[in-house]
Amino acid sequence: MKKGGGRTSRIRRRKLFRCSVSRGVNESYKPEFIELKKWLKDRKFEDTNLIPACFPGTGRGLMSKTSLREGQMIISLPESCLITTDTVIRSYLGTYIAKWQPPPSPLLALCTFLVSEKHAGDQSLWKPYLEILPQAYTCPVCLEPEVVNLFPKPLKAKAEEQRARVQEFFSSSRDFFSSLQPLFSEAVESIFSYRALLWAWCTVNTRAVYVKHRQRQCFSTEPNTYALAPYLDLLNHSPEVQVKGAFNEETRCYEIRTASNCRKHEEVFICYGPHDNQRLLLEYGFVSIHNPHACVYVSEDILVKYLPTTDKQMNKKISILKDHDFIENLTFGWDGPSWRLLTALKLLCLEAEEFTCWKKVLLGEVISDTNEKTSLVIAQKICQYFIEETNAMLRKISHMKDEEVTLLNQLTLVETLWTEELKILQASAEILNSLQTPFRLLYIELCLRASRFMSVSTRTFILLDENTPKDGGSHLQMCSVLSLGLGCKRRAFGYRTSYSQPVRIIGSN
Repeated sequence: MKKGGGRTSRIRRRKLFRCSVSRGVNESYKPEFIELKKWLKDRKFEDTNLIPACFPGTGRGLMSKTSLREGQMIISLPESCLITTDTVIRSYLGTYIAKWQPPPSPLLALCTFLVSEKHAGDQSLWKPYLEILPQAYTCPVCLEPEVVNLFPKPLKAKAEEQRARVQEFFSSSRDFFSSLQPLFSEAVESIFSYRALLWAWCTVNTRAVYVKHRQRQCFSTEPNTYALAPYLDLLNHSPEVQVKGAFNEETRCYEIRTASNCRKHEEVFICYGPHDNQRLLLEYGFVSIHNPHACVYVSEDILVKYLPTTDKQMNKKISILKDHDFIENLTFGWDGPSWRLLTALKLLCLEAEEFTCWKKVLLGEVISDTNEKTSLVIAQKICQYFIEETNAMLRKISHMKDEEVTLLNQLTLVETLWTEELKILQASAEILNSLQTPFRLLYIELCLRASRFMSVSTRTFILLDENTPKDGGSHLQMCSVLSLGLGCKRRAFGYRTSYSQPVRIIGSN
């Protein structure tokens, strides 16, 4: 028998391949991490669970040295390692902050400290930490205007607001920076430039953890909850993981515990929150692949794009949606159009004689089969419009990548966002098509906890029509009763379809 050709060898080779794909490259030998480790040890922190590494797909992060069990403490960072407003007040900046009127914000204090310490170079007590911080960021405020113009409209508007907010932050802080001139031999204008403050603002915005501090009179009333956590902030985000992270008032340490097991030499993640990709790009400067929270937003102008312009009650309908907070956060997701989106469309599709039933629509009740069908047709048209727009934008970005070589990294970031949104739209289109054709399914009502089919609050049913093969074939459709928004907020139980064609429930999971 040929050596290495058996079943055991094949299993071993597959395992080695999987490890080689996901395993990071150890970077703890690099001078900057050696210095950081020494610096942290002097401040009573020594990590035995994790090491810095570079991973395919996520870049620099932290890798487990041993297998980690659920609930295990992986990081306990002493307060002495954190940069907070208390750190700033105890520094040479404290006197200047205390006497400045009106009181500066906690954010301004932290940004000023970061810029000042970075300017100090080798003289800074925080140099080992500053050395491993990114020199540039990819938040929208840092991107070129022509790249921001490629954003989806909702994100573009927020990105422009972000840029205006940071510019105002810089302009309103100039007088405070001028008051610090006695501390520096160089002109403060050259030290506290817009570029320097932008770097500091992005550092705090993308890397700070939440630690509540007591309110000081020397600061404005804005929330004082920022803390920069060296080493801990090397942990990358994954929407799939759950960790418990908080400042322990008894131990005076910021602690992180795992909520699931982690194998040896795997990347250890934390979760920044259940954010969609537009929010992640806006606040942190990256896009998460296969993000379960990702979605495509439907703005008001697109919402009414395919509705009849002759509807005399349209303005009233829009007003009702706004009054009841149903005009924003309307989305397509991996599981189809959101309940909010379908509800808004159902209200907008009400016929004149049905208009008095608008309250029932907002409660999730069915008004008529025609209303149900029309709203789904409009949802399909909106979804198709977005697919065409997304494909056109991807072609444009591809062309720009050939022409604008200096913007390649920024364009690739935006391309990733649009690519993920295209996947979501294609999944939504497939679900909408399935609802319209193979299943003739327009409405499902299930009683959560009360139905004879269910004993828990959410279940997924597999529904087949009479023409579907028993194995499901290409017509298999898994409908999440909560996410599709097909009237699932009703309290009735059982199921109902709008067509006489029989539908069989063949199983649930």
